[in-house]
Amino acid sequence: MNQVLVLNATYEPLNVVSVRRAVILLLKEKAEVVEAAEAWLRSERMALPIPLVIRLVYYVRIPRRFSLPLSRRTVLARDHYICQYCGAQPGKAHLTIDHVLPRSRGGETEWENVVTACGACNRHKGNRTPEEANMPLHRRPRRPRYLALTLIEGARAPEEWGKYMYF
Repeated sequence: MNQVLVLNATYEPLNVVSVRRAVILLLKEKAEVVEAAEAWLRSERMALPIPLVIRLVYYVRIPRRFSLPLSRRTVLARDHYICQYCGAQPGKAHLTIDHVLPRSRGGETEWENVVTACGACNRHKGNRTPEEANMPLHRRPRRPRYLALTLIEGARAPEEWGKYMYF
């Protein structure tokens, strides 16, 4: 484990940093350990548990105006690489992007109209809406929060991070 989840003072996920950067924040007293591994970092004068999750002591304001670009990669990450029609996880290479309201019927390529679909579901749905094809969505598509998506794509999240991340 060489990555550490950084939480804001309000326990909101901010970023993923290296263990080295996390230790520097801890030594400068800018952060505190929330979750740690059982292993320790030792020096001549001190021992520190290897951090898994740290929390900043002071609140960092997050700009909410930031717009995450819409791309295949970001849509797949938002949907956790799961087909939103059948729930299958065939792998990144076998997933496609589907327009809920087809483009031929005026559907736009925007966060609220695109979902991840396996090839079979995408072909079966074709040029119809999910209701017409009798294929309900597992989750309605929506614009993701920038930070949560960064965390999803940026690192394999250990189970200790689960209670701090919200998708």
